[in-house]
Amino acid sequence: MAEPSTETDDFDEPVQGLRKVIHVDMDAFYASVEQRDEPELRGKPVAVGGDGPRGVLSTCSYEARKFGCRSAMPSVTAKRLCPGLIFRRPRFAVYTAISRQIREIFFDYTPHVEPLSLDEAFLDVTEDSKGIGSATRIAQLIRARIKAETGLTASAGVSYNKFLAKLASDQNKPDGLCVIRPGEGAEFVAGLPVRRFFGIGPKGAEKMTALGIETGADLAAKDVQYLRQHFGSQADYLYRAARGIDLRRVKANRARKSLGAERTFDKDISSGSALRDVLERIIAITWDRIEKSDTHGRTVTLKLKHADFSGLTRARSTAQPVASRSEFAAIAHALLDEVLPLAQPVRLLGLTLSQLDGEDDAPAPVGGDAQLSLL
Repeated sequence: MAEPSTETDDFDEPVQGLRKVIHVDMDAFYASVEQRDEPELRGKPVAVGGDGPRGVLSTCSYEARKFGCRSAMPSVTAKRLCPGLIFRRPRFAVYTAISRQIREIFFDYTPHVEPLSLDEAFLDVTEDSKGIGSATRIAQLIRARIKAETGLTASAGVSYNKFLAKLASDQNKPDGLCVIRPGEGAEFVAGLPVRRFFGIGPKGAEKMTALGIETGADLAAKDVQYLRQHFGSQADYLYRAARGIDLRRVKANRARKSLGAERTFDKDISSGSALRDVLERIIAITWDRIEKSDTHGRTVTLKLKHADFSGLTRARSTAQPVASRSEFAAIAHALLDEVLPLAQPVRLLGLTLSQLDGEDDAPAPVGGDAQLSLL
């Protein structure tokens, strides 16, 4: 694999048809905020999430990751891997306020900012607001300002498209910068494991391994007909990605794909009446988020996870956007009624509204993996 450019390399020269894209990704964002606000936690393994028997890690510090802890891991597993793990409950109001502060820094350099979540975003700086001209220099300035103004570190990737910039931001974490210049993309991608490709989750990577595809080079060796045979509508995306090609633009004011909430129970629930009570609370939380986001959607999805971790979903779409809380609640309860009485106890119940106004064009996950979001 070609060695990517270092922080001293630049990305100045315009190349016809190519953009200058930065991907900024905060380092272990929630855990780093907790360590910043509680100095005694610095240098210690910290997890953000519930520490009960049904708890799940939202994220964890790099000290915890050395033990094998990771996001979305059950807390009981994380505590077994790292007996000294320190838990903190999420403080989303704090994280959201810091995220807004960081986003204001982005807007000082370009109006073309596409947030992916509270802790990461794409920036198109092909024509930056300050006339700096160097994407690498802008990334350095942004990282320095984030550290000075929030006390937190961020990693950044600089390249000529979104796919490569996102790969680059993960290359030198934490607190790192990586630049992939025009002409370097295909060789850089060739040496990467396909599991690092955006949109390829564990199941997708497992399917590829079964087909003998483990690296970008393996993927590039397959023609588009082969990829269509095995990966259907994702074939064209995979074909381009293996060659370092991404045609997507940075889209300012990127819309969320869904809004929702879910609850994991301390004890499994087998009563339909108890589930209806919980569903009412989830409806209230979700509809509050919908109103605050000032968006509309047409598909309501109910998700249940059983005690054995098997799951099921029920969804219903409407011809027009769901217009009121009462309509949303009626659909949600109708979906729950479809699965009652329960075949087995339930450990998790969730509800989302999707097909929102202005959904984006991010590649769908490969191999049937659902992209998990923190609801």
